[in-house]
Amino acid sequence: MTTDPPARSRPAITLVVVLLAFVTVPMSISGAAVALPGIGADLHTAGAPLQWVMNAYNLTFASFMLVSGSTADLAGRRRTFAAGAGLFAIGSLAAAAAPGITLLDLARALSGIGAAGVFASGGAILATTFDGAARTRAFAALGSAAGLGLAAGPTLSGWLVGALGWRATFGLHAALVAVALTGVGHIAESRAAQRPRLDVTGAAVFVAGLGALVLGAVQGPEWGWASPGVPALLIVGVVLLVVFVVLQARSAAPLLDLSLVKNRRFLALCMVPVISTFGFVTLLTYLPTYLVGASGFSPQRAGTVLLLMTAPVLLAPPLAGGLVNRGVPARVLITISLASFAGGNAWLTVIGPSTSVAVIAGPLLMVGLGAGLSFGVGDGAAMSLVEPEQAGMATGFLNTMRIGSEAIVIAVYGAVLVSLIGTRVGSQDVAAKVAAGDLTGGAFDTLAAGFTGALHTTLYGTAAVCVVGTVAIAAALGRPRRDIAASPASDDSPQPTKVA
Repeated sequence: MTTDPPARSRPAITLVVVLLAFVTVPMSISGAAVALPGIGADLHTAGAPLQWVMNAYNLTFASFMLVSGSTADLAGRRRTFAAGAGLFAIGSLAAAAAPGITLLDLARALSGIGAAGVFASGGAILATTFDGAARTRAFAALGSAAGLGLAAGPTLSGWLVGALGWRATFGLHAALVAVALTGVGHIAESRAAQRPRLDVTGAAVFVAGLGALVLGAVQGPEWGWASPGVPALLIVGVVLLVVFVVLQARSAAPLLDLSLVKNRRFLALCMVPVISTFGFVTLLTYLPTYLVGASGFSPQRAGTVLLLMTAPVLLAPPLAGGLVNRGVPARVLITISLASFAGGNAWLTVIGPSTSVAVIAGPLLMVGLGAGLSFGVGDGAAMSLVEPEQAGMATGFLNTMRIGSEAIVIAVYGAVLVSLIGTRVGSQDVAAKVAAGDLTGGAFDTLAAGFTGALHTTLYGTAAVCVVGTVAIAAALGRPRRDIAASPASDDSPQPTKVA
């Protein structure tokens, strides 16, 4: 790996710059959702075009993550970070000024490409700037920053929409990233020592494949899962991703070095955010609609209740990082984290239309603690298994798993929830409204009972997925028996990679 002279590096400023960007990027996901009603009213739009304010961002964010990571290794991590942050800021400003929904959707797609550059290179910058215990603390702070952005997005957006209008939400995102850009000059540039040309063919096939897969998932509820277009997109996506794997196996300079995927520990750590999506992000997305629709909470009260789940995400990562630095294996914390998702989702089945907040506080805290324990620590452990030359590629793949799973799992989760509600209330159209928190299409008690029963079934299914994921990931992170026999006293947590 090559770097700028040490005098160019300001580790403290580097950390602040990356953290500020990592607060803003997820804030643009959760905050934009709150702005949708105002956007629809102002631009006189509804349905799919309005929903693409969210979908366009998520689609390009997921699809360009791996490409951005490999580009960072070749062209420079600081350069990729700056370019990504610049695109994100331009896209956010364009969204704030968009005169119509089409330009707004295009601006959000541009912001998603920039967000991919920020996320893929930001983690790589920290992995090559810090080492040992400092790296663990840096990634713990990174987990808190991402959690803060995800949790604070709806609150800040709600305030801004109420006081200044929806355009102020995107203006805030642009301003925050612009502040981060002022410190980019204090980040040391780093890149792989050998820099072949970017695998353009592989990049195009991967973006098209993952894009088709995500598009099929997000359009499933809109078009209907049985419509010809949805299976076609899903099949095309899978086929293109298989072609991508074949191309990478034959490439002398692959976009994704398949040896990373063959490393079972690294692959297991990349699956941690996928289980987190099932156990945490789905609740963050759909629980507010239940609280508002079935329980009769105001949006403000529902947001306050969600603090029981989001506050631990802000507080737990530094605690987890400290435990790792004191000798607690990362594998143990990650296993506890994933088990907390399973237990919390199963426990949350105590919820009902008249359930008090005190009754659901325990499961919400458990789920939030699970998310907080794995945010940061999991990423840091994954990066400790990777050579510095592949830091961008590894971060890109890790975050592709994170963002891609969010787009796909949330869409499927919502479709399952609507289907289960429909079997209970007798109408899929009414079920779609109920899942969105609108229980005015019939007898309230009947609709609330249908929503509750469907939510309970979905929670049990989610808990089962988390149990399977916990067992599989814990087993994959364990050391092979031959390694245990060779060094019985060694730690079973991933060891930091020394950075030259």
